[in-house]
Amino acid sequence: MNRRRPVSEHALAEPVRRHLEGLGYHVWVDPDGRDYFDVVAMREEEVGLVELKLANGPRVFAQALRRRAWGDWVAVAVASEPSAERMVRLRTTPLARRVGVWLVRDDRVEVRRASHAWSGPDAPYEAERRAFRGVLGQLARGEIPAGAEWGGVGRMVRRASSGRGFAEYTIEELTRPGGPPAGPPPTSE
Repeated sequence: MNRRRPVSEHALAEPVRRHLEGLGYHVWVDPDGRDYFDVVAMREEEVGLVELKLANGPRVFAQALRRRAWGDWVAVAVASEPSAERMVRLRTTPLARRVGVWLVRDDRVEVRRASHAWSGPDAPYEAERRAFRGVLGQLARGEIPAGAEWGGVGRMVRRASSGRGFAEYTIEELTRPGGPPAGPPPTSE
């Protein structure tokens, strides 16, 4: 059987959007205009985040775990069946088991491992999630235009482990009272 695989991460977004909308979520693709959040879904007060990757990579789980500060649940969506199966089989730590694994093929989503909410006594970042829900509410009401970069939210961060810079959001910047500040994002050298 000849299956069609998406050829770019961007091509994964539309099947994921349709899947989530079919479950009753309001869905944004790249809502921050900076490609930090690939897909954000909101249904009432529940926020889900989906990281898109064409194939398995160690980074996708690290990205998903970093994003948990903003979502009630997180999933990774990949275009390769072997990658999806490998993620389910090898990513089994308690935190990793909460990350959903979705396979996108034939223009549809197959859930290989369901996402589990970050709830209970070990639920980190509840205040940040509440603030992010507020940002999404602003986006839904049109107070933040769709596709607009959330100026001031992103910045370059030096990592001591490798000295390389990564575009990262800090929780403090995103959840500052009154929402993200206007203007160009700060950078550090």
